[in-house]
Amino acid sequence: MKKTIVIFAIIFSLFSCSKDDEPTPAPKIYFEENFLNDYLNSSNFYQETKLYKSIGTYEFGLFFTSLVKGKITSLYIKIPDANSSLRVTIWDVSNNSIVRTEIINVLNPNIANTINIDDVELTKDKEYAITMNSSVWYWRSKTDDSSVSYPIISGNIKINAYKWISGATQVLPTTINNTYYAGDLSFNFLQTE
Repeated sequence: MKKTIVIFAIIFSLFSCSKDDEPTPAPKIYFEENFLNDYLNSSNFYQETKLYKSIGTYEFGLFFTSLVKGKITSLYIKIPDANSSLRVTIWDVSNNSIVRTEIINVLNPNIANTINIDDVELTKDKEYAITMNSSVWYWRSKTDDSSVSYPIISGNIKINAYKWISGATQVLPTTINNTYYAGDLSFNFLQTE
């Protein structure tokens, strides 16, 4: 009789377990990241920095691809002069369209400013650009002025190119330069899946 009860208990326990009893896996936790420091270190563009003020107005910035699905949560801007109407644009490179434009009031020069914005969703493996239109910027290069090879990967962001175009018109830059980076402009990115 004891064997029968033990066998019955084992069979009952095997059939009474359901998927509802299985523990729910913990949700994945992602952390915000910013590519700028890795980009400057990988390119060696941290070696030399010059300040440029009022030598002409340009639209310039970085072309990038998100390696995962995620979102831009805030912008990072540091420029060498105050600007009450700094235009920052996020572009969809596939059709040269504007995804988002933000007009930023930069009150404090030479200080890193983080500006919260409404999230901008980024699609995995799609190319975007982030540019600013300004007459002031930091010019970053190598001490020997040599070229850098793209792409440069920093976390979940792949930097494909630095480009610029002259003028105040909101136009996607077309001129590539591999010997310097003008900025500083980047964003905080949060992976979502």
